[in-house]
Amino acid sequence: MTEKTGVMICGHGSRDVEATTEFASLARHLRERLPEYPVESGYLEFARPVIRDGLEALKAQGVTRVLAVPGMLFAAGHVKNDLPWEINSFAAENPGMSIEFGRELAVDPKLLKASAQRIEEAEATGKAGVARADTMLLVVGRGTNDPDANSNVSKVARMLWEGMGFGWTEVAFSGVAYPLVNQALERVTKLGYKRIIVFPYFLFTGILVKRIYDWSNEAAAANPAIEFINAPYLNDHPLVIDSFVERVREILTGDTHMNCTLCKYREQVVGYETSTGAVQAGHHHHVSGIGTDADHDHDHGHHHDHGHDHDHGHHHHHHDE
Repeated sequence: MTEKTGVMICGHGSRDVEATTEFASLARHLRERLPEYPVESGYLEFARPVIRDGLEALKAQGVTRVLAVPGMLFAAGHVKNDLPWEINSFAAENPGMSIEFGRELAVDPKLLKASAQRIEEAEATGKAGVARADTMLLVVGRGTNDPDANSNVSKVARMLWEGMGFGWTEVAFSGVAYPLVNQALERVTKLGYKRIIVFPYFLFTGILVKRIYDWSNEAAAANPAIEFINAPYLNDHPLVIDSFVERVREILTGDTHMNCTLCKYREQVVGYETSTGAVQAGHHHHVSGIGTDADHDHDHGHHHDHGHDHDHGHHHHHHDE
């Protein structure tokens, strides 16, 4: 039988309709860039199609080899546990299909360049004559329970700081990890910079990105002497699309190395010793495919920022991304 290859883009999922629209746009870009393959997408939680739906769609098109790519910036619990569990479960039920899992986008020169361009777009909207030396850059990551993923946000911030020549940089997180954005803003407003640029290092919008901008706007209102600028997130920047295409090509060439040196599931990382060797399992059943806010047409009145302890010793947080 002739092998037919397809591509599966695995997203986090969101209750925010704009976020799912942007993710669907990413899938459309990849279909245009990879015309030789069927391309499907799916989500871990909230939105539909779920990942299984996307894999079933590829199967229905006669695909026998799936190149699955995580639509995520860093490898935390979703990339290390949840997505492989989803994919391995489907593969076990469909022995006629081979599914190969690529790596996350990670700290990548293309994404750094895209980030710099997003920050430059923001600067262009500000007052004339403010030097970068007088500007503080606040890089905001998603925030996870994985110190390796969180530390990558610090690496991105450092490379942008040195590469672009800002006076100072700080890192904050939208949830789970510290400092949170409002805590970081309270501190950085005391450093004496004329301008603070808030840059969410996120692929797509969502409740978390909107919360970041809300915190920034509150800080701006409380500190009228400082110019605050909200930089756009990465979204479908051409270099982001290039990076996704590169991840697909890496699977084909067998070059999908993840950085496992500081992975808390493989090594005893300080403070996370009990996570080593944790059983790989999916944790999204209760929110898989339950829909976006548009499906429910009302506010649920709660946020899924709750963490629950699992018996294998790691915390897992859901975000209304």
